[in-house]
Amino acid sequence: MLLSNIDKLHTTELGVQRIKKNLNIDVSDVVGYCKGIITDKECIISKKGKNWYCEKDGIIITVNSYSYTIITAHKIK
Repeated sequence: MLLSNIDKLHTTELGVQRIKKNLNIDVSDVVGYCKGIITDKECIISKKGKNWYCEKDGIIITVNSYSYTIITAHKIK
């Protein structure tokens, strides 16, 4: 379901800042960066409650399942 709606993926300006800080990245297209991780064949996608959780290479991305907003992303400790 998430992958079939990947074009709806977006985030807020605060989301962009939070993701850059949490992942320690400096990319201009944060949504594109997250899409790349989510669409990777090795990414493990699960749904719990109202969110999708996309996990790959020690990173987990949280996406709201109704609005397709990337809420946050962080490194797994």
